[in-house]
Amino acid sequence: MRFKLMTLAAVGVATALSIPLAPKVQAAGEQFIPMLVYRTGPYAPSGIPVANGFRDYYSLLNKRDGGINGVKIVFEECETKYNTKLGVECYEKLKNKGSTGASMFNPYSTGITYQLIPKAAVDKIPILSMGYGRTAAGDGRVFEWVFTAPTSYWSQASAFIKYIGGKEGGMEKLKDKKITLIYHNSAYGKEPIPTLETLAKKYGYKLTLLAVDHPGQEQKSTWLQIRRKKPDWILMWGWGVMNQVAVKEAAGIRFPMDRFIGVWWSGSEADVIPAGDGAKGYLAGTFHGAGSGYDVHKDIVKHVYGGDAAKAKSSNIGEVLYNRGIVNAVYTTEAIRTAMAKFGNKPMTGEQVRWGLENLDLSKAKLDKLGLKGMAQPHKITCADHEGSGPVMIQQWDGKKWNFVSDWISPMRDVVRPKIEAAAAAYAKENKLKPRGC
Repeated sequence: MRFKLMTLAAVGVATALSIPLAPKVQAAGEQFIPMLVYRTGPYAPSGIPVANGFRDYYSLLNKRDGGINGVKIVFEECETKYNTKLGVECYEKLKNKGSTGASMFNPYSTGITYQLIPKAAVDKIPILSMGYGRTAAGDGRVFEWVFTAPTSYWSQASAFIKYIGGKEGGMEKLKDKKITLIYHNSAYGKEPIPTLETLAKKYGYKLTLLAVDHPGQEQKSTWLQIRRKKPDWILMWGWGVMNQVAVKEAAGIRFPMDRFIGVWWSGSEADVIPAGDGAKGYLAGTFHGAGSGYDVHKDIVKHVYGGDAAKAKSSNIGEVLYNRGIVNAVYTTEAIRTAMAKFGNKPMTGEQVRWGLENLDLSKAKLDKLGLKGMAQPHKITCADHEGSGPVMIQQWDGKKWNFVSDWISPMRDVVRPKIEAAAAAYAKENKLKPRGC
């Protein structure tokens, strides 16, 4: 068979470390949550911590709480290697599993997300592309089955420009500043370009775009251009090995690292540790905290790893992308819990979970109770707004750990939301869709 629960190599590693593996789908009456992962391939260093975060949070709910309101979670991994074709095959393989079918999909790839968007409406299975995917899907009137909460690439791009403006002494000081975007040459990497171009016209900064081809190991020509152009600030939309190569190259030409900001997919431990001391000062966006000092981590160590902190550390606990997997799993399971409040404590269908997502309200009190106090911001999703107004935080690498170095930055909603609505309207027209009323 082409797909396994996990790759043989990953199973071997998991067995050696005594890491809990995902249970297979068994009896009816269980909530099935599929997991598209990439533990192998060029992006495995980024994919593994995310997958571990999902797995450990689902395992925590099962072991500590008996599942969600007493309904056991069953999850199954399918290896995509961050490949769009394999991702679609995984979707088709898993969508009808479980007593009520798949609850929702978290594709963890913009390319895969794009391909699943039209399928979601037909199969009535929601897609949660948390902080990635098609930004226009933030308009729930057109994209009924797709959610981008808690924030999007366009919102993050606007937050970056606000941060730079603040560091320069005011937004008016951006005029004639040179800002370069280094981006993964894919649909994902191109996502922030329209917003950055709009803001360049508004504030007068000079924007340079430099594409890096997959997987991103060859960047010599890119950094030669940077040495010639001498930008005031660099933004990066990278992934996987592209990030660590770029950080090393920046350090090599002595570019000021506190003027180099990566997207939240370019701000993990794997992106900076290879550059050693040269990475100190590097910045990245985020929408949650790093580190393993939160209550949710203490519960994971206790209930999932039997109190063995070393074993938990070997599974990346507390790393940025591990924590992102936890936050994503929280959105997933709390959407299911929200749906249960309306439809009863039983396995939810994809259609019911979609309702739960659209009515999700993660208050501070609820996040605190879940063990995420200080780790994630309160957030609310509505019918019309599938993104919400989630703020962005800037974190900085000090050589050993990530630290918050900004307040929570609200995106420029006056710029971003009209662009989302315009892009969604164009999609609706192209695909002959009638936007629903909200």
